[in-house]
Amino acid sequence: MIRILFVCHGNICRSTMAQSVLQYMADNEGLSDSLEIDSAATSTEEIGNPPHSGTVGELRRHHIPVVPHRARQLTKADEAGYDYLIGMDSANIRNMQRITGGSDKIYKLMEFADSGRDVADPWYTGDFAQTYADVKLGCEKLLERLKNEL
Repeated sequence: MIRILFVCHGNICRSTMAQSVLQYMADNEGLSDSLEIDSAATSTEEIGNPPHSGTVGELRRHHIPVVPHRARQLTKADEAGYDYLIGMDSANIRNMQRITGGSDKIYKLMEFADSGRDVADPWYTGDFAQTYADVKLGCEKLLERLKNEL
């Protein structure tokens, strides 16, 4: 079992989108018994809230089920509990390092797509379609890597 935790600022837009996208891909590949996929926030602002309506709408446009989820905050204990801690942008990565006390399990999602760029936060941009395109690409490349590890 490989355990993946996606992380963004509030855990209602990008990280829950990535969680839903990768879960959908894993289910379609018959890998749902081999991967445990979750998401968390670096902040406390949205704790307990469901995925953002823009995330839900974008996932529905692509016929991807939204995983049942309520926002929660990343903890130091998550570092030991997951194989991959995957942030969406540079600020997330800094906060993830601070919360976990530093970890070699922390990656930026677009690193898997051979890019150091950030996945833009649609909370601020309003562009859930662009966020989805980046998340989809990052998750496709991540899944390729994970299949090689299984």
